[in-house]
Amino acid sequence: MTPRVVSPVRQRAEAMSDGSSLVRGPLKGYHHETYVLSPPGGVVVKLREPRSTSLWFDRRCFQSEEDLLRGLRGRIDRVPDVVDVEGMGLQTFIEGRTLGAHRRRVRQVPDAVFEQIVGLFRQLTRITAGTLNVPRRCSPEDAPDDGDTDAFLKRLVVFVGEQVYEANRPVFGGLFADLGVRDEALVHLEKHVAGLTPRPFCLLHGDLHRENFVVDPRGGLWTIDWELAMVGDPLYDLATHLYLMRYPADQEARMIRAWCEVVEAVRPGSSRAWEHDLPLLTGFKRAQSLYTDTVRAALSLRGRTGLRWTALPRVAAKLQSTLAAAAAPLGLTAVPGHREVATALLRWHRETAALPAE
Repeated sequence: MTPRVVSPVRQRAEAMSDGSSLVRGPLKGYHHETYVLSPPGGVVVKLREPRSTSLWFDRRCFQSEEDLLRGLRGRIDRVPDVVDVEGMGLQTFIEGRTLGAHRRRVRQVPDAVFEQIVGLFRQLTRITAGTLNVPRRCSPEDAPDDGDTDAFLKRLVVFVGEQVYEANRPVFGGLFADLGVRDEALVHLEKHVAGLTPRPFCLLHGDLHRENFVVDPRGGLWTIDWELAMVGDPLYDLATHLYLMRYPADQEARMIRAWCEVVEAVRPGSSRAWEHDLPLLTGFKRAQSLYTDTVRAALSLRGRTGLRWTALPRVAAKLQSTLAAAAAPLGLTAVPGHREVATALLRWHRETAALPAE
């Protein structure tokens, strides 16, 4: 019998918990290998470390998520605490179910949860760069003047171009070309989203989707995974949230109305010109997803023994849908069909077969 391989992260978790019976995991997660530790008589915490095979396609603006959480204590309801365990700052584990698992087949969010999300936006709007004393890692170019929404979004476009497209072009350039996504697409995107109306900046979570909301046994909504947080255009956080949540149309319209009401009450001007700018920001999110999803789709087909043939139709269909959604902001004149996308993925797999499996 082949002996069970225990990862270094699991070994560390067991050592910190004084036994494997006190460790749960690994938890589901793309970027991190995560375990829940239950030390005797102690607080239940999470130990997580980045996966060596993970691809990071989002900008990090704070030096430490744990430092940010400490800075949010008392300012944002129901975020994980940070406790010291053997000299390490670890986040407390929130018992409950993610919003995605809570109502897996129902896109409609319960009213009680909906109101708590609105309340989260209210609290985020109150937090500005000047009132948040947490070390940041972003460059001066990535920290534009307060209210300069155009510069804020332009830097995100630049990040996609440099850190996603250019960084991966040596391996994935042929696939992007086969899909009709070439250098001029990012030039078009920058022009497409230009001309945003100034709005006062505040803290943004940056990744408010269903798996980052945990509903506890009492119905309280906790917000986790703050590593993509940044200071910037509040409307960008709403656009990201709507794009990721996939609300039914009536509830999306209700969220927009509620968001406008609460952010204007906190900082007037925070929703200025949302009717014009929200579609532009959503267009950026669609374009951004195409670049990241293309790389991930291709790698997801690479099994340890070759192409995962059974997954090809599903992966191609999803990528084709993402491509169609991004066509307008990227200025794509023709969108390949499902069969053409599958052919492009198959060609990429054959041309890069010597690469290691994901």
